[in-house]
Amino acid sequence: MWCKTLSILISLIVIAISGNFALAACPSADLTGDCFVDFDDFAVMSAQWLTGDPCDPCDPCIPDDMALIPAGTFQMGDNLGDGYSDELPVHTVTVDSFYMGRCEVTNQQYCDYLNSAESQGLITVSSGVVYKAGSGTSYPYCDTSSADSDSQIAYSGGVFSVRTKNGRTMSNDPMVEVSWYGAVAHCNWRSQQDGKEQCYNLSTWNCDFSKHGYRLATEAEWEYAARGGLSGRRFPWGDTISHSQANYRSYWEAGSPYYPYDVSPTEGYHPTWNDGVWPYTSPVGSFAANGYGLYDITGNVWEWCNDWWDSDYYDYSPTTNPAGPINGSSRVLRGGGWYRTANYCRAAHRIDYGPLSRSSLIGFRLVLDFQ
Repeated sequence: MWCKTLSILISLIVIAISGNFALAACPSADLTGDCFVDFDDFAVMSAQWLTGDPCDPCDPCIPDDMALIPAGTFQMGDNLGDGYSDELPVHTVTVDSFYMGRCEVTNQQYCDYLNSAESQGLITVSSGVVYKAGSGTSYPYCDTSSADSDSQIAYSGGVFSVRTKNGRTMSNDPMVEVSWYGAVAHCNWRSQQDGKEQCYNLSTWNCDFSKHGYRLATEAEWEYAARGGLSGRRFPWGDTISHSQANYRSYWEAGSPYYPYDVSPTEGYHPTWNDGVWPYTSPVGSFAANGYGLYDITGNVWEWCNDWWDSDYYDYSPTTNPAGPINGSSRVLRGGGWYRTANYCRAAHRIDYGPLSRSSLIGFRLVLDFQ
């Protein structure tokens, strides 16, 4: 491990000195997997060096669909004065390194989980709604299309499948109509599939952060990752937003965008994905990634976070690895989405939803602890 790390360090230094950052093929020194060798790769290397990570990022123990988010400190909250009271006070937060899904979990990925879970007797289906097996109707995981037409998952003859919409396969669009419970159940299943520890107790629904498996991001992890290494900016790429950068609804009044930071030349829903049939989601990865290699971290769908919600949490939040309130009645959502306007898509914006809720606006992505 250390010999290989030293080799990578030497490669990084040589390439940095030469100024040849763009490469024809992803080299061993390209630790972030973006086919460029730059200072983001130095950050990844230093995180490994300092923590003694035994798992090399080129090894199969770190899936290709995960991006490393290096440890760091940031200012959490709305420091531009255009948010809401629950985004204040702006406060300093430090988070450890972790891996995050490059993309939101897709319909096909969730469909694979459902078919596997049914074969293991982990779920039941009643009136088109998928529930935790043995729970009656206490813990709905997701809706299928027979329960809600906005769902892109069909269920027939004991088999789950992904639908098409206006002739377009929805396999690579983000999963919607999924509850918080359905999201964390998927996390445990993905951990099982990859031979990792399961983070969630599906009886208490508590997350064990000491386990090295898949889970939902904490709210602090989500905002830190969404900012992509930029400090104090409104969006993951800067201070303005347009339809060339994200799938959201550009709200206009009197012939121009209502929000001064919305610079989209097209009004309303995203013109590419507004086909007249909800949901107007786009295939994951349709827009450029942020500085940490994350796609659709703003727009497309809201993303469930692990945290319980408290509008005043920033008043007493820990400064290091905050994991949210110890209890509550609703969970945190981040990221805005295809239906929401520019103000909802800001990196600092936060809302809450009941964990039982399913919506065509809500999906999720995975996190894996750095170890």
